[in-house]
Amino acid sequence: MAELVSFTVPTESDKTLLVWELSSGPTAEALHHSLFAVFSQFGLLFSVRVFPNAAVARPGFYAIIKFYSARDAHRAQKACDQKQLFQNSPVKVRLGTKHKAVQHQALALNSSQCQELANYYFGFNGWSKRIIKRWCCHPMSAGVPELAWPRRLWMTWRKGHYHFL
Repeated sequence: MAELVSFTVPTESDKTLLVWELSSGPTAEALHHSLFAVFSQFGLLFSVRVFPNAAVARPGFYAIIKFYSARDAHRAQKACDQKQLFQNSPVKVRLGTKHKAVQHQALALNSSQCQELANYYFGFNGWSKRIIKRWCCHPMSAGVPELAWPRRLWMTWRKGHYHFL
């Protein structure tokens, strides 16, 4: 079954994992690195955030991991729950819970996140904002009928600007 991955900040609970019972031995930064290495094997990650446990709990950390894809988050949860991923004791991994009353406004990704997402899912190794081809001939000479050209591009050519963005 196909999944639609939008170019927005993932806020859905089925794209969010809660990971707890993380060891108190390593630093939060080291845990962040380890979690990223393990969970990025299942798909592209939007974020990995590591927090210390509350003062009333035993020492250690927990993490919130957000995927762009719900399918990737679900696979990661099934594969990693109750496993000794990078520490001596197993960790617990759960999908976020749904709160029907809470609705989030879709926030657009910044340009570098859009580029990362496109590179991951389309298989490219980089995007460019540079003009890489310059048109110096009439579009009709390429065998493309005038009606097939977007109006903005056609008008740009007609005004004597011979490059298209």
